[in-house]
Amino acid sequence: MSKRSSDYTALSMSVGVHVVILLAMALIKFTLLDDGSEVAVETVFTDERTQQEFTQELDLNTEVSESLSVVSGAAISTASGGSSAPAVSQTKIETSESLKEPEIQVNVAQVSMPGANMLGEDLGEAEIKGETGAVVEGYGAAMSRLTQEIIRLMRSDKVHVVWLFDESESMKDDQAEIRDQFHKVYEELQIAQEQDGELKSKKDSDATLLTTILSYGAGINTHTAKPTTDIPEIKKAIDQIPIDTTGEENLFQSIMAVCDKYGPLAQRGHRKLAIVVLSDEGGDDGQAVEEAIQRCKRFKAPVYLMGREAIFGYPYARMEWTDPKFGLKFWIDVRRGPETAFPEALQYDGLHRRWDSFSSGFGCYEQVRLCRESGGIYFMLPGDEENLAGRARHLERKFEFLAMKEYQPLLLARREYEQERGQSKFRQEIWNVISVLNPYQDDKLNIKEHWYSFTPDEFRPEGLENASRALRAFGILNEAVRRLEAIAPLRAKEDSQRWRAAYDLAYAQCLSFRVRLFQFMLAVDSHMKEMPQPKKPNANRWNVNRTKKMREPDEEQIRRTKVDMAELNKQLDKAKEQYEFVKQQHPGTPWAQRAQWELNSGFGFYFVDVFRDPRYDTMRDQIKVPKL
Repeated sequence: MSKRSSDYTALSMSVGVHVVILLAMALIKFTLLDDGSEVAVETVFTDERTQQEFTQELDLNTEVSESLSVVSGAAISTASGGSSAPAVSQTKIETSESLKEPEIQVNVAQVSMPGANMLGEDLGEAEIKGETGAVVEGYGAAMSRLTQEIIRLMRSDKVHVVWLFDESESMKDDQAEIRDQFHKVYEELQIAQEQDGELKSKKDSDATLLTTILSYGAGINTHTAKPTTDIPEIKKAIDQIPIDTTGEENLFQSIMAVCDKYGPLAQRGHRKLAIVVLSDEGGDDGQAVEEAIQRCKRFKAPVYLMGREAIFGYPYARMEWTDPKFGLKFWIDVRRGPETAFPEALQYDGLHRRWDSFSSGFGCYEQVRLCRESGGIYFMLPGDEENLAGRARHLERKFEFLAMKEYQPLLLARREYEQERGQSKFRQEIWNVISVLNPYQDDKLNIKEHWYSFTPDEFRPEGLENASRALRAFGILNEAVRRLEAIAPLRAKEDSQRWRAAYDLAYAQCLSFRVRLFQFMLAVDSHMKEMPQPKKPNANRWNVNRTKKMREPDEEQIRRTKVDMAELNKQLDKAKEQYEFVKQQHPGTPWAQRAQWELNSGFGFYFVDVFRDPRYDTMRDQIKVPKL
């Protein structure tokens, strides 16, 4: 009992001293952030113009079209990324007497519509922005739409299509599916050439369509010796794509290399260069996106990219990988976000950096911007991914188009984005809070959740260390709440629904995370005092688990902290009310989805005994975890 009493007194004194010191440190941290300036290093170009955007939706028909008089294959989907409920009922409008068409006689002979080739000439191909997100249900639908794009290009030019495959291990299944879909693209293209009366050329150099297969990772590899029209050769080349074990995804440097090599060749051969990229990650060289855009514009090469949705306001997705020899599971971070130039959501989950995989409903910022500026299309392939891990992996990953229309990301270059954000006190202060509460910049915000030592003597120093971190984070959150409340009057003046949503969710999270951290400190303190016996016979570690049930402080904890259950419930109710506000203001969006998930997760903690396989430590040097 004397040993426990000593630890108990030490924790009490530590809490009291740290409350004063760390609150002052939090204020200093915010002050330093306000005074600092960020520098975005990138190529600067000044010839950008605001253009009209065109969007289309794709259907699910993946059969080969026998006639190209209409758009074949991929029909357009109304989903852009959230809820499955219909946004608007059309029944009453369609049957309304007041909206019946008037009888008007029109001389059809006087009306003419331009063909696809004339439309391209009238508008000017380089003046049209690409699509920021054509949502499809799979590669079949995307390939059908891609067929139509290639046909459109072939109406006026001979075309050289360069296919650029991601070499990551996670893309192997996708590559096999795409290989099997190639017949659809080229069979429909053959129909188009037959309808145009084109005769089969004896030489590849004279063919209307040439194809090159490349792959990229840390570098770039060529799998067709020269541009070809041979479909079996193309399929064989796809099967030969290797796995890059470095884990590097230099997407934008690879696109520049494609432009540099094949752009001049296409120009000399009077061909149109088109680049098709297939990847499930965002790329590790996103800082080169503006240079890649300018290179594509120089050679008038549209980029068509088939990829996944970005993680909501966060750079990483978590992928699950199982070691084939020992059967041990590992969780690997892959770069797949955010959907904006800089994150517009907290990177912190109230205990450590985020481990979730929430969908943003949009594609990765750099990839979408590249497709848009080059005149191509970003094909977003939302849906279940077997190896996607982390919290929210099983939540709905598609959002209705109308629900997301007001929340479109701002696809400016990063430098312009920063300038626009800095001109708004409301937006800049939200960014300040996001930056300060970033565990990637402040490692002490990461609090241990798993694998606490099992014996009391080893648990105590771990518990005290992480309780101290929680207390420090609590002070930073107090200052974050104060700052967010100070800019609350500016919310009504903010014209961006996206930034309103960012504010609403961040404020709710900061309120609830204070409760969560206090509950964590109570759980650590109670566990050190009680040191319960394990319930599982093979248990060898303690984990701290989340629960909806709040832990009530005992009399001694109330005396030391001046916080009783009534105050805790008051703070929790305030946080819950703000989460409900988020759901009410932003229904059918990732912000509402995250708010509901936070409510479902609860804010209390308890320690539970678990088994950790010792082979994670003893065999770790024999396990080579891949870089996906």
